[in-house]
Amino acid sequence: MRRTSSLVPPPGPEQVEPAAVAPRRETLRTEFPFELPRGYVDGSGTVHRDGVMRLATARDELVPLRDDRVRENPPYLTVVLLSRVITRIGTVVDVHPGIVEDLFASDLAFLQDMYRRINSEGHTRASVVCPECQHRFAVDLAGGRLGES
Repeated sequence: MRRTSSLVPPPGPEQVEPAAVAPRRETLRTEFPFELPRGYVDGSGTVHRDGVMRLATARDELVPLRDDRVRENPPYLTVVLLSRVITRIGTVVDVHPGIVEDLFASDLAFLQDMYRRINSEGHTRASVVCPECQHRFAVDLAGGRLGES
């Protein structure tokens, strides 16, 4: 058996480095589910109501400005921009400008408002007041079930 010499004393409390405490990380929510008021009707007549929108990046807002359709018709920016940030509508995962063009006006307005809310305010909630009792509460405008806004 071989002995090891301990010329170096074991670390005392003052020599022990404190364990690195990982800072508490808040997770950034980047995707937001939604339910369209009317729904996208595909070529076979299937209605798609639920979907997901992600946060926009700087590129999402800059690239459409070079699009010829947007240059010729500036309001078309909404269509191109939404097609970049909507990742799914129902079973449709290839959401392109043609899909957004075929949405009902009320669904387009809903998605424009949702885009503004999640990219400016970071959430889809709104503070409301009951007209009867004046009770304040928050509602999620993205909805989750039929009948919810």
